[in-house]
Amino acid sequence: MLQRTVIASAMLLALGLGSAARAEFTLDPRYTDTDGDLIADIPTDASQLVDPDTLIFAYTPVEDPAVYAEVWAGFLAHMEEVTGKPVQFFPVQSNAAQLEAMRAGRLHVAGFNTGSNPIAVACAGFRPFTMMAAADGSFGYEMEIITYPGSGIEKIEDLKGRTLAFTAETSNSGFKAPSALLKSEFGLEAGTDYEAAFSGKHDNSVLGVANKDYDAAAIANSVKARMIDRGVVSDDQLVVLYTSQTFPTTGYGIVYNLTPELQAKIQEAFFSFDWAGSALEAEFSKSGEAQFIPITFKDDWAVIRQIDEANGVSYACQ
Repeated sequence: MLQRTVIASAMLLALGLGSAARAEFTLDPRYTDTDGDLIADIPTDASQLVDPDTLIFAYTPVEDPAVYAEVWAGFLAHMEEVTGKPVQFFPVQSNAAQLEAMRAGRLHVAGFNTGSNPIAVACAGFRPFTMMAAADGSFGYEMEIITYPGSGIEKIEDLKGRTLAFTAETSNSGFKAPSALLKSEFGLEAGTDYEAAFSGKHDNSVLGVANKDYDAAAIANSVKARMIDRGVVSDDQLVVLYTSQTFPTTGYGIVYNLTPELQAKIQEAFFSFDWAGSALEAEFSKSGEAQFIPITFKDDWAVIRQIDEANGVSYACQ
């Protein structure tokens, strides 16, 4: 965990948030955490466990869900083989819809974006256990603030009086981190020094800047890299104003009340998947990813919980 601790500490210092001490974090009362790992325990009462005939999987809606149905098809076929159950791809359109689906029991396995992991854990019983990493074990992405050539914005201070696009309030790189950073490092606050717009997704923000609909945007550079690779935008349409330290990327996991045997099989499916020649490799190699590695929410998301605390975020579950 040394590399991850160093990254978390560096990010906290960059945001002016002090030491890497963990922020207070509590789960919704419907869940228990007897072992102190900050995620919901698997129920010990067999009547509370579920063993669905079909597993529902959703990938975080950072880009067009239609693109990712095909990208994930081979992996989901592998999960079917390992678990012995059909697996259906659920094309969610928003972070809120994804969270609600898991909380309501309609979603069993998911990749939640970095910023949504804490609320998914607290309010939806999400148990993250893995994320993507490079072949050498390095992982993560950076938040970038971008503009377009000729915008008149040459440095962060030039955002005064301009419009900055965020993605959604649950996004780490698309809202939480840049909000904290702009305030702590540059003294800029939304509504006072610049106008905030919300695009809904990272690809919308990237396209919005490239097409000059937004003066600037805060985005995840991993999404931008994949869009450039696919030819959706070109590198010369964008100018990077700021690049953050590295964050953990999408966390993958399981809803808390699947049977322990099924949870173990799903984890096996992730860690036994052969990336070589797969559609997953073809897509995510564009952002340097080549395998699934184990993670813990308690350690690897400490920096994200600290950013939430700095932003005054509370996890009010309804």
